[in-house]
Amino acid sequence: MAATPAPSAVVELLKPLTWFAPMWAFGCGVVSSGVPAHGQWPVIAAGIVLAGPLVCATSQAANDWFDRHVDAINEPGRPIPSGRIPGRWGLYLALGWTALSLAVAAALGPWILGAALFGLVLAWLYSAPPLRLKGNGWWGNSAVAICYEGLPWFTGAAVMAAAMPDWRVLITALLYSVGAHGIMTLNDFKSVEGDLATGVRSLPVQLGPANAARLACLVMALPQVGVIALLAAWGRPWHAGLVGALLIGQAVLMVRFLDDPRGRAAWYNGTGTTLYVLGMLVTAFALRPLVGGA
Repeated sequence: MAATPAPSAVVELLKPLTWFAPMWAFGCGVVSSGVPAHGQWPVIAAGIVLAGPLVCATSQAANDWFDRHVDAINEPGRPIPSGRIPGRWGLYLALGWTALSLAVAAALGPWILGAALFGLVLAWLYSAPPLRLKGNGWWGNSAVAICYEGLPWFTGAAVMAAAMPDWRVLITALLYSVGAHGIMTLNDFKSVEGDLATGVRSLPVQLGPANAARLACLVMALPQVGVIALLAAWGRPWHAGLVGALLIGQAVLMVRFLDDPRGRAAWYNGTGTTLYVLGMLVTAFALRPLVGGA
């Protein structure tokens, strides 16, 4: 067995596919800030790297390290249980990525450093004992939802404004974070057997797949209703209508998902969740003239 991991195994450990959500949310924060991007592209690029390949990748490495026994049941081909990341290299990579993330965040300013530190603490608390938030679906999904949606949205707006973002941006980011709790529940359907065997109390384990699926749909939908109401109240009816249309599309897909939650969770993640994140971008553009003119 190799003494050091191959680069391909390291990339797999860091799960690049998971970087999209926080990078997208960061972009929404940039748009919603109302600050022109001209002359800010190096900072924006650094922030996108921070959100995805650094902070999110750190959370994936830490999670795989502390989940190696669960993955031996659910996903034995993952880099650590398969031995392609040997010894304690998984832990060393998670620690190294944490330090690199903090260094980049510090270079982007105090608000960004504070947000990154908060996100990294949550990432470690999610996976590591003694708290291991992922052991309970209510707490674990909340932590991931904040890190994947609300926190990078805040960071994107803060890096542009070089200050605390506008209150409307904060409310919107919070609502989309709440909705993302439901998206995180979708990811738990694939590992019910392993969670049962190892004592992880995901929502499908606690509530049963059917009830967890209903809850996930409700949690995804209600915050978007709140966003629609706020956009209408803020004088952005066309944007509110477009987010409403995207929500109707999600509702249609939810009906099919609820017929077979375990079999169609991944399908809904690729369809309904896409409409959800498109609504985020529409909302960001709706906020832009409001915040920029504030």
